[in-house]
Amino acid sequence: MTDTAPNDALLTAEARIVRDYLDASMKPDPELAATFVADNVVITFTGGRKFDHPSGPTGFNAGRYKWVKKRMDRFDVATGPEGTVVYSVGTLYGEWPDGTPFEGNRYIDRFEVENGKIVKMDVWNDSAERILTKMGIDA
Repeated sequence: MTDTAPNDALLTAEARIVRDYLDASMKPDPELAATFVADNVVITFTGGRKFDHPSGPTGFNAGRYKWVKKRMDRFDVATGPEGTVVYSVGTLYGEWPDGTPFEGNRYIDRFEVENGKIVKMDVWNDSAERILTKMGIDA
């Protein structure tokens, strides 16, 4: 099964930047991922955590998952006067820190792309709810 959008040939330049950023992030290679972001990037991760470099989410994920990948189902693109907004929509799969596999955790990542660089990223996913449900807590 592939982890990239099924219709790569139809992606806009901005969606390809986002896809390449996500591919680098999932390796994980935060330094390669940083080549796709602006110097003043703002990354707001789950729970409102703010980072200014892709190494921030990579470090956070290292404590949350044994490993995690994204199954990128689609990219939605909207272009406006201030730049382009790209949504990456799909599911997460991987292993929790105890080695238990998981899949199907929905995610939505919202990116603002200006002049060929990601300037803003917002991340939402179901992982916290899945963890609580696994613990028997109704999320």
